[in-house]
Amino acid sequence: MNSTVAAAPAGAVAPAEPWPNVARAWYAVFVFAIVLMFAFIDRQIITLLVGPIKKDLGVTDTQMSLLLGFAFVMFYVVLGIPIARLADVKSRRLIIGIGVTVWSAMTAACGLAQNYSQLFVARVGVGVGEACNGPATFSMLSDYFPKEKLAKAAAVLSIGFFLGSGLALIVGGQVVQLVSGMPDITVPLLGAIHPWQVAFIAVGLPGLLVTALVSTVQEPKRRGLMAPPVGAPTRKAQAIPVRQVFGYLFDDWKCYGPMYAGMGLRSLVAFGASAWLPTFFIRTYGWTAPQVGMAVGVILLTISPLGLLTGGFLAEWYAKRGYADANMRVNLISTIAILPTSMLYPLMPTPELAIGLFAANSFLASIGPGPANAALQTITPNQMRAQATAFYLFIFNLVGYGLGPVTVAVITDYVFQAEDALRYSLAINAAVLGPIAWLIFWFGLKPYRESYLRASAHS
Repeated sequence: MNSTVAAAPAGAVAPAEPWPNVARAWYAVFVFAIVLMFAFIDRQIITLLVGPIKKDLGVTDTQMSLLLGFAFVMFYVVLGIPIARLADVKSRRLIIGIGVTVWSAMTAACGLAQNYSQLFVARVGVGVGEACNGPATFSMLSDYFPKEKLAKAAAVLSIGFFLGSGLALIVGGQVVQLVSGMPDITVPLLGAIHPWQVAFIAVGLPGLLVTALVSTVQEPKRRGLMAPPVGAPTRKAQAIPVRQVFGYLFDDWKCYGPMYAGMGLRSLVAFGASAWLPTFFIRTYGWTAPQVGMAVGVILLTISPLGLLTGGFLAEWYAKRGYADANMRVNLISTIAILPTSMLYPLMPTPELAIGLFAANSFLASIGPGPANAALQTITPNQMRAQATAFYLFIFNLVGYGLGPVTVAVITDYVFQAEDALRYSLAINAAVLGPIAWLIFWFGLKPYRESYLRASAHS
């Protein structure tokens, strides 16, 4: 470890002001959870529409996987870093509000697409809008809560992820059922609008109302700022050059590397599975889209939040007992625990057994996200938090959303060459990549503990 890493935290400026009012802080978490919920509704609705889109546009599983993942993350990852640099010095609330407006409008635009290319571009727009959310949100969260409370707050925030995913399946399933019997609607200049396009419009437009809700959140005072050079006057937060941020992360690569790589692999398995989950139940067990939406949606709305809260409380429990690696320890436990269930639920002989194991898998998987997100924030100086989070989300989304659906689809299309073999593709994906992810996290446990102790001056 060179002197750059060790010296920066030592010069951090401890804030003189007390932490924000608890009620105000938790209100912000509530709003951010609502924002995240709408983000995932708009992001996930397409998973219920695979069948009708393939039929109307004449595309393969692999082409469909690009809509599910790559189109979404293509500009998400490109714009993530520049937007994060703005979030490290400008109004994070404004950035989030703009993002909500963009991704909601582009989801509705998916409903106006007349061919594969237009739908692809609209999905790219959804990703552009959502690139504004993650870094700014987690940066604000770290200024609302002390580090020993951050894992719980991040876990509660992540409930929005499952609320969005669950409602996308439940409400989306009902919308699909409602519009499936509708005839095509002819719109001047646009031509025929298919029922699946109506579903996009129906879930996209309400998100525009969330922008007003974001404006009610107060921008918190930035905390854990790195000190200016010796002799220089104290200044407001200023953007740190990307090269310096990369240098900081690279100098502590034994800590940051496993965090980024491990979550990338874990997201590869998770999002590969979630993108194809409705199609898996439809192809394997003959369920309808509304059946899948209701069953999986209820699990995501009930079981997954329990897992999130368990993870937050468990990380806090470890922290109170002096474990400096509490956040990463809980994430490692979760990653190991999901190996059996993620491999086995696609192979079950009945849908009841499959959905039961999926519920167990959802609970165990949900234990990790809150502590994992808190882990990154607690060891990173304030001026770098949004950018460090953007790098994290770059890998998380590029690998998870970009490659996850494609990996599963390629196994199905080119290894088994049969649509009904999707279940084996899901199982193989989990069996190969899951163990690698937990080994990487295990390798990073000790370096994270050391970095956490060095970062104590950031608060």
